[in-house]
Amino acid sequence: MSKVIVPWDLITNFVTDAFIGYGITAEDAKICTDVLLESDRRGIESHGCNRFKPLYPDRIKAGIQNPVTRFEILKETPTTAVVDGHNGMGQVIGHRAMQMAIDKAKESGMGMVAVRNSCHYGIAGYYATMATKAGCIGITGTNARPSVAPTFGVEGMFGTNPLTVGIPTDEDFDFLIDCATSITQNGKIEYYARIGEDVHPGTVIGRDGQPISGDSGEALKKIRSGDAALTTLGGIGEALGGYKGYGYAMVIELLSAVLQDGAYGKDLDGKDEDGKKKPVRPARQRPPSPVQIEHEPAEQPGRENNEAAQIHSSNPPKTSSTVRKQATA
Repeated sequence: MSKVIVPWDLITNFVTDAFIGYGITAEDAKICTDVLLESDRRGIESHGCNRFKPLYPDRIKAGIQNPVTRFEILKETPTTAVVDGHNGMGQVIGHRAMQMAIDKAKESGMGMVAVRNSCHYGIAGYYATMATKAGCIGITGTNARPSVAPTFGVEGMFGTNPLTVGIPTDEDFDFLIDCATSITQNGKIEYYARIGEDVHPGTVIGRDGQPISGDSGEALKKIRSGDAALTTLGGIGEALGGYKGYGYAMVIELLSAVLQDGAYGKDLDGKDEDGKKKPVRPARQRPPSPVQIEHEPAEQPGRENNEAAQIHSSNPPKTSSTVRKQATA
């Protein structure tokens, strides 16, 4: 399939109207569209319009995701908060949580917001950029559906779990690194399948422990059926340090879900024992654990030095948790 080029105003209006058509409020639809198209603006095809239908309309129709977002603050201190997103739109939850963390950082020198029961929130770099534009250092991450195999494993046990950092600079562009702890992502393989590009060597492992090669569409089917999995940064085994990507992925999993009693691992795949899609389950009722962070940032001459860190846990199909941490000096 060849690429289709459309004007920005046309695609912006189309996506916004489509979100509204599926029951999302106009205000929230604009946020969702901005996050989605920012991915395309940055050349990240794996998280832009390429994933609009399968990640949002299809999940809303399946009862996996709620179009109307309920942002409930469960617990709050001057520097921290725990939020329940009630399986609403991840972009809206992410935007509000990061803004809350920024506000806390500006007021108290540090802010951290942990969110559970969220959904896919698009590119993590969008939220880190929110922090840098506010003069803060932003850190954000998220867990996701289990599609990545641990070192020496062949089954998808955890998500692509990105760790993203944004730092303000005095240049035209702030510093930003936004990447998964796996070599590639499901969205990138979906994109390869659309344009007819083969799987890149070493990015997918089969049940026999051997790399999957060839047609990306076939590789995608195997990943979704559980007959293949993505590999962690460093690749298969330990020869090139695959355990390092595995370790960082576990850090994100713990911060994104376990910290605030969110779902993780196989609990995120949105399927029952027979492999059928199942709707979201009620949010957990157990009180969240207290959050404690210590930070002493160095001053940056000539510029207000703020730090914002955010870690988001995303439960695309069922329940999702988000942890966002931000700090200011």
